[in-house]
Amino acid sequence: MVRVMVVDDHPMWRDGVARDLAEAGYEVVAAVGEGCQALRVAGAVLPEVVVLDLRLPDMSGAEVAEGLAGMAVPPRVLVLSASAEQDDVLDAVKAGASGYLVKSASREEFLDAVRRTADGDAVFTPGLAGLVLGEYRRLAAQSAPAEGPRLTERETEVLRLVAKGLSYRQIADRLVLSHRTVQNHVQNTLQKLQLHNRVELVRYAIEQGLDAD
Repeated sequence: MVRVMVVDDHPMWRDGVARDLAEAGYEVVAAVGEGCQALRVAGAVLPEVVVLDLRLPDMSGAEVAEGLAGMAVPPRVLVLSASAEQDDVLDAVKAGASGYLVKSASREEFLDAVRRTADGDAVFTPGLAGLVLGEYRRLAAQSAPAEGPRLTERETEVLRLVAKGLSYRQIADRLVLSHRTVQNHVQNTLQKLQLHNRVELVRYAIEQGLDAD
């Protein structure tokens, strides 16, 4: 079972999310309402995925995401927020969030997002993925591409499709590979490039111009 922690300061919403996760077969290892508490508890229960609200009483969700990214074994962070503001989305992603879903999403969309986040996908509410990719392209245009470690031809091919926003399953179908093989290529690439998650990988690929047709 995937270990999930829920961080939200509204008790009814927090309990509802935790209940939906448990009913879907996830192991909810903690459900807390404050950022400092989340960082302290995460170090003890070691969640694989953290469902994180941005509006917390003691610190911002972006600060929590940054703290979680600094753990020895950082969990994947799926932001679940009422806000779809550009600054909120970009701040969360820059802090290390793997994905961003607005709270108007359906239960099915939410559970699918958690599953995909656990699988290593970068999951965004429709429309927000383009915003993030656009910001990365803007930043990449301001700096010259850096010379990186040598990737195999297949790793580069997978990385190019990651940069275009395809999910692992879509990449597997496109290249006629298994889902596991695609995940292995991505993990090998992350290790070579000394990156931590798929979001950082997308940014690197765009900086290298791999998102161009």
